[in-house]
Amino acid sequence: MSSSGKGYTYTGSGTNSQGNHWCSRDYGSGASNSNSYHYSNSNGSYYYSNPNGSTYYNNGNGGSTYTPPSGGKK
Repeated sequence: MSSSGKGYTYTGSGTNSQGNHWCSRDYGSGASNSNSYHYSNSNGSYYYSNPNGSTYYNNGNGGSTYTPPSGGKK
């Protein structure tokens, strides 16, 4: 499914047997991470793998980790 004007195409989404939702997108060859995705878990935690190569994780309890495109942690 294409998302006109958004710069990406949906490549899949769903919910597994534990109630965790995931969604993946293709941002094309110009993106550092063309096959980006995110998931959100039934326990409130979530994770994003972004098209610029960064990642973000939130544990659902106030703790989070952001990794910038360079690979360093913040």
